[in-house]
Amino acid sequence: MSVLDHHTIDLSAPRISEAGVADYIALLKPRVMSLVVFTAMVGYFLAPGDHHPVLAITSILCIAVGGGASGALNMWYEADIDALMSRTANRPIPRGRITRPEALTFGLVLAFFSVMTLGILVNWLAGALLAFTIFFYVVIYTIALKRWTAQNIVIGGAAGALPPVVAWAAASGTLSMEPVLLFLIIFFWTPPHFWALALFRNDDYTRAGVPMLPVVAGPDATRLQILLYTVVLVATAVAPWPLGYFSAIYGTASLILGAGMMYLAIEVYRLREGTPANRATRKLFAFSIVYLFALFAILLLEVVVKAILPMVW
Repeated sequence: MSVLDHHTIDLSAPRISEAGVADYIALLKPRVMSLVVFTAMVGYFLAPGDHHPVLAITSILCIAVGGGASGALNMWYEADIDALMSRTANRPIPRGRITRPEALTFGLVLAFFSVMTLGILVNWLAGALLAFTIFFYVVIYTIALKRWTAQNIVIGGAAGALPPVVAWAAASGTLSMEPVLLFLIIFFWTPPHFWALALFRNDDYTRAGVPMLPVVAGPDATRLQILLYTVVLVATAVAPWPLGYFSAIYGTASLILGAGMMYLAIEVYRLREGTPANRATRKLFAFSIVYLFALFAILLLEVVVKAILPMVW
């Protein structure tokens, strides 16, 4: 029996859940959620105003739970294709640890309480934005786009780019240009990040019938799109510095990190066959995570330094 046959199960058959706590945690997509929470935290502390620790913890926790709810609802809807892909075959539903109705209920409950808690305890602008983020990820991206268009990642990337905006609204009760810039950085980061993954996981997506760009347009067209989006990403990430929104420290780091992204994107475009091509796409995928984390870490570090300096001097 192959690995795929071993993990593929009849998802429509009734069965008793064998779920443990770890299975429900897995439904939240914790690795994806960790980056979402970090970008949201940066958006929160960049916002103007006094950041009460209780409200800060409440806001970040609600955004984290809302992100986890999105992950659970995504797994509920995509359980059939998850069972067909080696990358996702060990998720709780394909393994038979959690049933689809359980995942749906879990996701809906988390979504409802995260939105209502954020709205009631913090403010309703943030609550409404969190509700829209969950709706966009689950309904627009997962249900409407992912199985029907090769532009699924481009449009659906808006959901992953919204957490800093939600957090800014939670901290300040308003919106301004800074969270929009954070949104745009993540939005343009998403295609090269996920298309690099799609290139070396092309067999998975082909088997599952998911129209990712490499499946529909081919690897070479995907490499060109990765390069073009990386150019836009690097320019967008640097722009807040000359526009006066972020500091020269951020701007310099953005230029250095952007040079790394550009180099790796060019390598992906240049190397198209065999092991070197596969290695290049994996390097770009891994570095893209470091790139986004480092950009936001620098912004957070500046906030921390500005808060500490008056106490020291």
